[in-house]
Formats: sequence, structure tokens, C-alpha cells
Amino acid sequence: MANISNYDVIIAGCGAAGLYAAINLPSDMSVLLLCKRETSLCNSSLAQGGIAGVCDCPGDNIQYHENDTLVAGGFKNNPDAVHTLVSEAAQDIRKIISLGVDFDKNPDGTYHRTLEGGHSHHRIFHHADATGAEITSKLLAKVQSLENVTIMDNALLCGLKKTSTGYSAFVRRNDDYTACNCHFMILATGGIGRVYEFTTNSAIATGDGIAFAYELGAKIKNLSYVQFHPTAFNNRHTRECFLISEAVRGEGAYLLNCKGERFMQNYDKRLELAPRDVVSHAIVLEARKQNSTEFYLDISYKDSDFLKKRFPMIYEKLLEQGFDLTKDRIPIYPCQHYLMGGIDVDSNSETSLPNLYACGECSHTGVHGSNRLASNSLLEALVFSRHAAEHIAAKAKNCPAEFESAQFEPNINSEHIPHGFRTETRHIMQNCHFVIPDVHAAADGFRRIEEIRNDLLSGGYYVDSDFVEAKSLVTVAYIILKEVIQ
Repeated sequence: MANISNYDVIIAGCGAAGLYAAINLPSDMSVLLLCKRETSLCNSSLAQGGIAGVCDCPGDNIQYHENDTLVAGGFKNNPDAVHTLVSEAAQDIRKIISLGVDFDKNPDGTYHRTLEGGHSHHRIFHHADATGAEITSKLLAKVQSLENVTIMDNALLCGLKKTSTGYSAFVRRNDDYTACNCHFMILATGGIGRVYEFTTNSAIATGDGIAFAYELGAKIKNLSYVQFHPTAFNNRHTRECFLISEAVRGEGAYLLNCKGERFMQNYDKRLELAPRDVVSHAIVLEARKQNSTEFYLDISYKDSDFLKKRFPMIYEKLLEQGFDLTKDRIPIYPCQHYLMGGIDVDSNSETSLPNLYACGECSHTGVHGSNRLASNSLLEALVFSRHAAEHIAAKAKNCPAEFESAQFEPNINSEHIPHGFRTETRHIMQNCHFVIPDVHAAADGFRRIEEIRNDLLSGGYYVDSDFVEAKSLVTVAYIILKEVIQ
């Protein structure tokens, strides 16, 4: 490998977690930020609803937020992590506001806070219905102004190895391979959505960081805790499903079955504002009862001007699909949305391997339990990536001056992977582990996934994006189904 570069810290991922980690690292540390595609493409930028936090919220307190998070997570959360999340929310919300994030305000100048499923109080700061895009754009602008941070876009992390001085990250860019060495490695690679046939996630969500951490021997926890959002736009012609934000139900939308009847009263007293897993389960059970997957979201009884102003992005996207939010029932159905498990980390976001950190959706802080409370994801990304940056800063004084570089073989002259591995993996996962898992199908699926994974690991294939993403998806499916059948 001809190209070698050295940095104090390498961050893989340019979503909210990766960007905020870079911002919070000391300015005298050299940082490389790897973006798999263009800098604007990440799951964080797709977040519609907002960021939850008790910050100057009259009548609300962190105990309420803490309890809502625990209830939504089925009390399978790490209570210490939850307390950290809710008690530190205000400082990070205030910091991103200071960086230029523009949250919606009321006529009197106070911040408007909305309500979403599982929340007992209006505590969700938002920028219309495009909060993630607003936050990531302002964080990216700040990172681009930092002289100590090098941003490398269209840079595929295709290998990661432990060295005596830290880690070697092997990066493929424009068909060239570079060994990027560091003392500290932060994985902020996002979710696993592309392991399913239908997902709200972007094309880059293939679980790469989780796969690399697993191969290094880092502990992975609760990867089978997958969240299926109940109200994705029901267009089964495309893999990436447009999300109808939880906030639409927070503003009063009704869920209707194929007969045009409300049905949530038959499943949960919280009706449409029950947590996501409860609503998704209810829809699937109602689908079996009615023998139909036709479901709708209806908020047309609300003032049309209010809806256009409150949900401008959703309104425009639905118009492109031939539906008017102010007049029509919107077809919806659950699809994969978020991962609660991941690379297990401690309170500093450090994994079970020294100097390897994980932040954001690819990590398992224990905050979410078995089901994420709406709008806690952006908050988790901020709070725990800051913890990672602060912990690295404290440890950096003991780092060696030199960098060791590991060896990597991209198998340039080898064959490409066989066609169809990713398609087959998605089909298996959609059948085995959707909303209500099928344990018997999972056992058969696991055996086939294991065969595919063994082929990928031993086949000596050319290490390009197809190989890396296929190996990541298959590894993620392997871990999930192994958890399910054990």
C-alpha cells in the first residue's frame, strides 16, 4: 500500500455523532473525518421530528423525560445512561443553538416544542419537519471551519486493524487505497437499514462500523433490537421508504385500517400516541385481523395552512406521490427505521477495545432499551459523542509519538463477489425478523446467512464497495439471527 497518512483521531461517519465529536475534540489534535459518500448523505439529515430535551420547558422535568424513555424501552434500558442523556440534554441543545441551529419559535419568541408518541410533555425542539437536515448542515459548517479537521468525502472504510499504537483504517477513494493510522478511532457509521428490503434509511446504512468492530472482537449487544417505524409511506416500489414523521400523529393524525376505521383503541389506551413498537405491532395484528395491509394516516381535518407550515417537507414529498396531506388519507405501513443495539460502549462511548469508540446509531449505550423513544436519537448522538471527545482529550496526553501501519490486501486482481448476496440477505431478514419475528424462519435463515458469510470471508474477493457493503450486511444479519435463535 503506497499511501499512508497519520492522525490523532479518525472518525468514520459524518452524521450528527461524527460531526459533533469532531467539534468537541481539542483544536491541537489532528482529526480525519471519513464520509462514505457526499458529506450531506447521512441518516441524521433525514430525521424529521426533532430533538427531545428538557431545556427551559415549563411544567416538564428530567424525571418525566427519564420515565418516558424507560417506559418506551420496556425498562430494558441502562438507567445510568438514560439519566446521563436526559440530564445533559439542555447543555448540548444550547450548544448547537449557539452554532446556528434554528429551531422553530412561537410568536412570543419562545421555542416551539412539539409532542410525539411516548412523550408525556411537549419537549421536542424542531425545525419545521426537517430538523436533522438543519442540525447536520450547521454542524458540518462548523467542522469545515476547523483547521485541525480534514474531511475526506467519497471515502469508503474497507478495513480496520488494531496496531500497537492505535488503529489502521484502510480507505478506498477514487480506486486508490490509503492506510490512515490513528491513536483513537471513532465509529459513527450509522444504522443497518439496508439489511432489510424496505427501510427509511439512506443508501449508506449498511452497518459497516458494526461489522468492523465485530471482526476486531469488540462486544456487540442487542443487535436484534430493531425498530420498525409504524408510519412509513406505503410505496413498495422503492427500497427507501419516505417517513411520515411521528410528529404528524403528535399534532393529531388518526390511524385508520382498510375500512377507514380507527383501531388503536383496541390495542393501547394511548391510541395513536403509543410508542413506535406498540403501534407497529398493532398495525401488523390489525392487518392479520382484516386480512389487508392497507392502512392510512389522516390529519385532513386540521387547518390546511397550519399543516403546510408545520410539515412543509412532508407536504411537498406527498404531493410528488399524488397525495395532499391537507385533503387525503395517506397510505402507510411499518418498515425498518432504527437500531437500538450495536457496538457496546461504556459511559465514555469507549468499546470493549481500548481507544476504539462508537457513537450514534451504530453504538449501544443502553439508552433506548428495546424501543427508542421518538426524538431521542439526535440527542444521544450529541451527548455521547461529546463524551467520547472529552474522554479522548483526557487520554491523549499519554499517546506515543509514532504511528504503526498495518498491512492490507485489497485483492485488486481478484474476482468481484457473486451477484445476489445482498438481495438474498434482505429477503431473509424481511421474512425472519420484521415487527413480529418468526423464530422458526430465523433458524433456517441463519444457516443460509452463515453460508454466505463464510463464502465472503474466505473467497478472496476484490475489496470494493460491493464487497464491503455485502460483508457488512451479511455480518449484521448473522449477528441478529444468532441472537434470535439462541
